[in-house]
Amino acid sequence: MNDVLPAEIARWQWLETVARELLGAYAYDEMRVPVVEQTDLFKRAIGEFTDVVEKEMYSFEDKGGERLTLRPEATAGMVRAMISNGLLRGARHKVWCIGPMFRHEKPQKGRFRQFHQIDVEAVGFAGPDIDAELIALSAAFWRRLGIDRVRLQINSLGTSESRRVYRETLTRYFQDHFAKLDADSQRRLEGNPLRILDSKNPDMQSIIAGAPLLPEHLDAESTQHFEALRGMLDSLGIAYEVNPRLVRGLDYYSRTVFEWITDALGAQDAVCSGGRYDGLITQLGGEATPAIGFAMGVERVVALIEQAGTAPAVRTADVYVVVQGESSMGLAMRLADDLRRSSAGRRVELNLGGGNFKAQFRRADRSGAPLAIVFGEDELARGVVQLKPMRDGAGDPAEVKIDNAVSAVDQWLSTQSSKNS
Repeated sequence: MNDVLPAEIARWQWLETVARELLGAYAYDEMRVPVVEQTDLFKRAIGEFTDVVEKEMYSFEDKGGERLTLRPEATAGMVRAMISNGLLRGARHKVWCIGPMFRHEKPQKGRFRQFHQIDVEAVGFAGPDIDAELIALSAAFWRRLGIDRVRLQINSLGTSESRRVYRETLTRYFQDHFAKLDADSQRRLEGNPLRILDSKNPDMQSIIAGAPLLPEHLDAESTQHFEALRGMLDSLGIAYEVNPRLVRGLDYYSRTVFEWITDALGAQDAVCSGGRYDGLITQLGGEATPAIGFAMGVERVVALIEQAGTAPAVRTADVYVVVQGESSMGLAMRLADDLRRSSAGRRVELNLGGGNFKAQFRRADRSGAPLAIVFGEDELARGVVQLKPMRDGAGDPAEVKIDNAVSAVDQWLSTQSSKNS
């Protein structure tokens, strides 16, 4: 688990802002689904022989005896929500969500047991054009965020029938090398031999390297779909590598799969992964509906933003209000609210908790505000406040009537903004 503290939050907020702007530009609508679902949902969707279901899910029995799980990914819950609410009856939807996921895996750089994802789904679209749009959308994230240490890998898993033929070929190959398989791979051989290709065990890599390749077993329709996608990516100028070993870690994928990987976080790792899941909706009780989506790991992307140094600076106060004496506090509070209302997004910090002028100006300096407004007893008696620039070269202190303070501050901040732009 991981805390996100105020010093880090600017990168998170920027990523979320970019996500909302980009997804809106591509006409995707936000939805929100529970973080807790019935355990059976994930077993049916992800696959019982996946690492996620076998080793990583946080599952428990509630007081009513129902088996529940903290969601390890969002796609299953989003599909369940669309089926439950009747959204898939001949309709097409482009939706997204953001939120926490939970997996009991080994914590490492950019990986936590509670982590966050931006999850994007397009439901009801069968052609390769939506595959290309989703990949283009994910590529747009990197451009907007100023991240360049990522590479795109793509593959096709074909249809369920072509995967069945490939699975039989793969099973025979691994059975011939059974004694060399590690315990996990021997177990996976019985349930889903494609999972063996996902092994990170160094001792398994030479065996995996000699395994038959999935593209050699693709059906004609899947091959045509994949070649059309490649042509669209070429037209868009999106560089990619075809990785015939890319199978993804969840059983519901079919045809197009893709990952954006990076070596900037230590070991080579995926920061965004996705693919088609044309059979999942039927598997979960809905009508046959094609679909594709991707998930982006927020913590990993935030780490890349930090490395790239592209995030906006942490917001500081625009104005700090210094107050002398309790008799001035009511008027100071009212002026602070007037300043906040006069400009959307303006940050006005009011000194609270007392303190002499020296202590308050230390706080004003730490706040980062370029301007302080001073409510002293002498000024109050004369119906004025003092505007005191907090940075060298930003001008001299000036007194203004309290009734004119808002317009004076607006003008001062506007002038400073023009000088700095």
